[in-house]
Amino acid sequence: MELNAIVRECSQRMDKTVEYLSRELRGIRTGRATTALIDYVKVDYYGSQTDLRELAVLSVPEPTQLLVKPFDPGAKNDIIKAIEVAGLGLNPQSEGNQIRINVPTPSTDRRKQLVSQVKKLAEEAKVAIRNERRDANKHIDQRAADKSDPVPEDTVDKMKGEIDALTKKHTDSIDQTAAKKVKEIEEI
Repeated sequence: MELNAIVRECSQRMDKTVEYLSRELRGIRTGRATTALIDYVKVDYYGSQTDLRELAVLSVPEPTQLLVKPFDPGAKNDIIKAIEVAGLGLNPQSEGNQIRINVPTPSTDRRKQLVSQVKKLAEEAKVAIRNERRDANKHIDQRAADKSDPVPEDTVDKMKGEIDALTKKHTDSIDQTAAKKVKEIEEI
């Protein structure tokens, strides 16, 4: 494999790790309502587990409220049951053909738990980034050890430097994303 391709692939994998962390953090509850809280709640819909976002229109009519309008009014009770069982601490209320959910402000203890959860997710993402760096460096070393197509040592050092710069850039991005989420959680 060409050295530039190794660096490119490493960068793409690191980008995916940062994107995954961002998606995971959107689902963590702050004091503010967001549809990301319930987007991926699994609803037993005619025998198959379906994401809530595929069964209903989700909206935020007020900063502390979510509104769920099912496409199929017959699925309303299944949706309510799925939200209650999801363990999000939300209490859905049936209102005609829609479901209204008040998002309570988390207690101080719950905020501390959420902050530690954010930090744990961020650390897991950093570990994934470091693993990508290790794998890329290993591929570069294997490529450098190939005697049939020698690679100059300064080129190997340059590529490893690029991978280290990518690692720093992505871990800094993870730190910023996590700090922003912690700040949101701690706001009252």
